[in-house]
Amino acid sequence: MICVSLGRSRHKRMIAEHKYLVEQGAQLVELRLDYIGRAINLGRLLNDRPGPVVITARRREDGGRWMRSEDERLTVLRSSIAAGADYVDIEADVASQIPRYGNTKRIISYHDFSGTPDNLKELHEAMSEEDADIVKIASMANTFDDNLRMMNLVQNAKVPTIGICMGEMGMVTRILANRVGSPFTYATFSVDKKMAPGQLNWKEMNDLYHYEEINQDTAIFGVIADPVAHSHSPLIHNAAFRDANINACYLPFRVAADDLPCFMENCAGLGVHGISITIPHKEKSIEYCTQAESSATGIGAINTMVFHDDDKLGYNTDYRAAMDCIEQTFDVERGAEESLKGKKTLILGAGGVARALAWGLRQRHAEVTLTSRTFERAQILAAEIGCRSIEWEERHSLKPHLLVNCTPVGMHPDVDRSPYDAAQLNEYMVVFDTVYNPENTLLIKHAKQANSRFITGVDMFVRQAAYQFKLFTGKEAPSLLMRQTIKQATNPVQLH
Repeated sequence: MICVSLGRSRHKRMIAEHKYLVEQGAQLVELRLDYIGRAINLGRLLNDRPGPVVITARRREDGGRWMRSEDERLTVLRSSIAAGADYVDIEADVASQIPRYGNTKRIISYHDFSGTPDNLKELHEAMSEEDADIVKIASMANTFDDNLRMMNLVQNAKVPTIGICMGEMGMVTRILANRVGSPFTYATFSVDKKMAPGQLNWKEMNDLYHYEEINQDTAIFGVIADPVAHSHSPLIHNAAFRDANINACYLPFRVAADDLPCFMENCAGLGVHGISITIPHKEKSIEYCTQAESSATGIGAINTMVFHDDDKLGYNTDYRAAMDCIEQTFDVERGAEESLKGKKTLILGAGGVARALAWGLRQRHAEVTLTSRTFERAQILAAEIGCRSIEWEERHSLKPHLLVNCTPVGMHPDVDRSPYDAAQLNEYMVVFDTVYNPENTLLIKHAKQANSRFITGVDMFVRQAAYQFKLFTGKEAPSLLMRQTIKQATNPVQLH
């Protein structure tokens, strides 16, 4: 069950939104009384309520907005119990001052916005003794291990427990709450009204992750990155799983560089069957593979890992997708050893995607030149791949057949910039921009104006995701659905 948090300054607005949520199927709503800007009228909020409620009046030190005295706050919580609220959230340190009454269930809570306590088990035991129907612990996740400890606590608790790790790193604890045995999880009503760091909105929890359907049999997949909240991979993979009627869920895992060993060691225990891998983990992750495809080994980086029994199998679908796009555009034989022989290629950037493309193009005997705003990175990558490098300022001196942008220049929200001068483009070039948000980058717009053939980041993104889907499931991906989903997510709404 999802508890949707409502925080509004006026009773009228809170009542209206509560009614709307219940009409939309919400089973439980949290009324945040600390948001109300005037005298609180419990009768208006509770007497004709359309569905069950949790009453909360959160202190400022616990992440709330309560501005009046502590005595007034405790009086409001006691009055909410007397008025018959379904649940009342009471902080552990004041729980003894608020006795049980009637049928109201007691949520005994603890919040830590700086980190996750080392003594979670002891803290939980002490809270359980405060006449708790439900224990709720919400703490900040600073490492991936914090998530593991919190979910382990919930799974093994004798008293029903809600264990949430806040922040982007802790989103997984919110989405998998039902799977580990929490009575409910929390979501916000709308995107602009987050009440705790990392909190997802109700629509995302329902429509993107299908929270209520995640169970012990659900296969878990995800993307590991740092940061990860911007990733559109959960959108397209979850849509594809649903279309194929597969009991699977694809999650965003924020994993810091120094947290990678912890994640790799524990992900199988979480029920993870496969992952997409992006910045900053593509090169380091190959070290954890028990087996990797030859192209991934040649590139020295992976973007996909599939777990099979005790094996970790590594792949690079960036490489496969990019080569498919390029060979199709040049109308040459796919995968042929010399399919791009003599094609002068300029790659802008020296990161993981640039590495995959440079390796693939060299395998096909293209003449590859690398450049990067940090020349040293281009030099190092060029030496490893076996191609040329030039200074960033010299990038317009070449007349390439193929120009590939592997930098983030032009990516949302930086949409008014291009990494390459429009005047240098012509009808004989192929322009490939790996940026997919937006699809129609300034570089792509300039390519269209110059009558250049072009490949967009969406073309590559959908292809690499489709390859991943097949590796994850053994089934062909619904590529058209994936393309429609990413286009819908990245194309700005036109206002008239």
